[in-house]
Amino acid sequence: MKRVPYVLSLGLIVSAVLTACGGGNGDAVAPGPAPAPTPSPQPMELTILHINDHHSNLDSKSKTLQLRTTAGAAASAVVADAGGFPRVTAAIEALAAQSANVLKLHAGDAQTGTLYFNRAGANGEADAAMMNTVCFDAFTLGNHEFDKGDSSLKGFIDLLHKGACKTPVLSANVNFGANSALLPAKAPGYVNKSTVLQRGGQSIGLVGLTIAGKTKTSSSPDADTRFEDETVAAQREIDALRAQGINKIVVMSHIGYDYDKTVISKLGGVDVVVGADSHTLLGPASLAAYGVGTPAGAYPTQLTNKDGKQVCLVQAWEYSQVVGELKVSFDANGDVTRCAGTPHVLIGDSFTVAGAAATEDQKASILADVNASGFLRVTAPSAAAAAVLKPFKDKIDVFSRSRVATAPQELCSRRVPGGAGTTDYSRSSAACNAQGDVNVHGGDIQQLVAQAYLEVANANYGGADITLQSGGGVRVPLSGNVTAANVIEVLPFGNMLFRLDVTGQEVKSMLEDGMQAVYGPGGTTGPYPYTGGMRFDVNAGLARGSRVSHIEVRDAASGTWNLLDMAKTYRLFVLSFNATGGDGYTTLASVPAARRLDIGVLDADVFQSYIDRQAKDASSGLPVLRKLDKSLYSTRSYVQP
Repeated sequence: MKRVPYVLSLGLIVSAVLTACGGGNGDAVAPGPAPAPTPSPQPMELTILHINDHHSNLDSKSKTLQLRTTAGAAASAVVADAGGFPRVTAAIEALAAQSANVLKLHAGDAQTGTLYFNRAGANGEADAAMMNTVCFDAFTLGNHEFDKGDSSLKGFIDLLHKGACKTPVLSANVNFGANSALLPAKAPGYVNKSTVLQRGGQSIGLVGLTIAGKTKTSSSPDADTRFEDETVAAQREIDALRAQGINKIVVMSHIGYDYDKTVISKLGGVDVVVGADSHTLLGPASLAAYGVGTPAGAYPTQLTNKDGKQVCLVQAWEYSQVVGELKVSFDANGDVTRCAGTPHVLIGDSFTVAGAAATEDQKASILADVNASGFLRVTAPSAAAAAVLKPFKDKIDVFSRSRVATAPQELCSRRVPGGAGTTDYSRSSAACNAQGDVNVHGGDIQQLVAQAYLEVANANYGGADITLQSGGGVRVPLSGNVTAANVIEVLPFGNMLFRLDVTGQEVKSMLEDGMQAVYGPGGTTGPYPYTGGMRFDVNAGLARGSRVSHIEVRDAASGTWNLLDMAKTYRLFVLSFNATGGDGYTTLASVPAARRLDIGVLDADVFQSYIDRQAKDASSGLPVLRKLDKSLYSTRSYVQP
C-alpha cells in the first residue's frame, strides 16, 4: 500500500501529496524546504465530478426524449444526440471551472463493452486515452478491469499513465497473487489502497473498493489474486487514514448501489461514497417523464454511517451519458453538514421531431424545456477530446468493413418454426425454406447466437448452464463473406449480457412466458425462445403453461442430456432486455437482485468472440461459421397452432 506520510509535531502536519493529474482544480502542495504551519480546522466546500461504468462507450448515440416542442403543449418524442466521451470531457471541464476544491473521479469499469475496447488498438487503449483527456484525480478498479487477466490490466494502467496525468488507481480489497504482474513487489505503485489529495489546504482521503465475489467468478483475475471482504478492507483503510489526521474520507466504491447502502451502515468514518457497478440512475422522478430513464433513488442518496453521521451516496448511471456533480459541505470537524447535486444528462443541441429537423420555434421550446428539467445539459463535445478519439474511431471503421468470417452455407433466419403459410415463414429465403429444417427447429442464426453466448460465457465469464436469445433480437441471416459490420447487423440493439441464477421451475416458466408472448392474445413473433445448452418440444396449439415439454439440459463436461430438475439452480446467460422483462419474460424480471449479475459485455462483441474461436478456412484464413449439429437446436420438435 502506498500512503502519504504525515509527521505530527507541535501542531504541524507535513504532507507529501499524491497529485493525480496536475489539473487546474486543486492546489496540491509541492514539497518545500521547510514545513508550513497547518491552518486551523476550517469548514470546507467540496465539489466531486464523477462518472462510472463507461464500458468503452466512447461515441455519442441517438436518444429519444420527451420534450415540449410548443410552449404549454404536452411533451412529444424528440431525438437528440446524447453522451459520448468527448461530451464527458467538455462537461467536466466546464463544471470544474465553476467551482473551487474539485475532485474528478472515475469509479470503475472503464473497459469492455464495445469494439473500442479490443478492436481499436491494445486492450483498453482508447479508453485510457479518453480518460486522460479528463485527467481524473483517481480511478478505482471495477470487475471488468480484470476481464483479460492481471497482465492485461497492468498494460491498461501503463496506457493510463503514458502521458502526464498519472491518475492513481485504487482498490483497498484486491490482493495480487505471487505470480501476478501487479504484485506490488513487481509493480510498485500501480494499484494503491488509497491516496490523499489536497484541496483548500486540507487533506482528503480517497479509498477504492472492487466488488469481490463477482470479480472472482465472472471476470478473469489471475488464479492467485484474491479479493477481500469489502467492508473489512474499507474500514481498515479508513481507520489508517483517520489515524493520520485525515477527517474527510471519500470511498470510490465499485460494488453496486444496494450493496453500498448496506456497507455504509457498517462503516465508521466514511463521508462520501461515489458508487458504480450497478449502473444506477439517480435523480428526480422527472427523469422518467423526460424519457431519460427510471431513477432508483435520489441524487445524492443521503444515509447514516455506523457513527450516526451523514453520508452522501452518488452514482452516475452508465455508458458516458451522465456526469455527476456533487456539492458537499464539511464543518471544521470534517463532518458532512449538507450535500446536494445534479446528475447532468449530456445532450447536443440538434433535435429531430417526427423525422424532420426541429424548426426554430420548436427548438426554442425544446431548449426551454431542457433548461427547465434541471438535469438535461446541452454540451458540445470537446474538440480536443474528439481529436484524440478520431484515430481510434478510424480503426473501428476499418475493422467494421473488414471480413471476419465466411459462412459457406446460408445461416437461415426465422423467428418462429412452422411450415408454409405459418407466421414468419416468409422471413427465410426460398433456399432455406426448401431445406425444411428451419420449419422444425427455427432459425439457424438465432440458434447460433444462443450457442455463442453459452460457449463464450464458459470460456471467459464464469460459466453458464443455459442461455436465452429471443428470436426477434437476431435480425439478419449470414451467408458468404461476413464483415464486422454484418455481425453488428445480426445483433444491432446493443444489449448487455446478464447472468441470472434461476431454478428449474423458473426456467420452465421462462419458456412458457416466451410462448405466451408469441401465441397468446396479441402475440408477436419476436419473443420466441432460442436457448443454448437446453432443448425441448413445442406444441403451440396447447394452452398457456403447457406448450413446452420434455425439457433437457446438456451437461457440458459429458455431453449428456438430462431432464430439467425443477429444484436445481442453473446459471442463465441472457440479454439485459429479457432479464428485465422485455418480450414478456416476466419470470426473469422477478428474479431478485441477489441472483442477478450484469456481466457488462455487449451481445455483438460476445458473438464476435465466438466467431474468432472457430476453425479457420485453409485458403482465406477466416473463421468458418457453420450450422450447428441438430442435436444442439433448442426446439427439438414443433407442432404449429
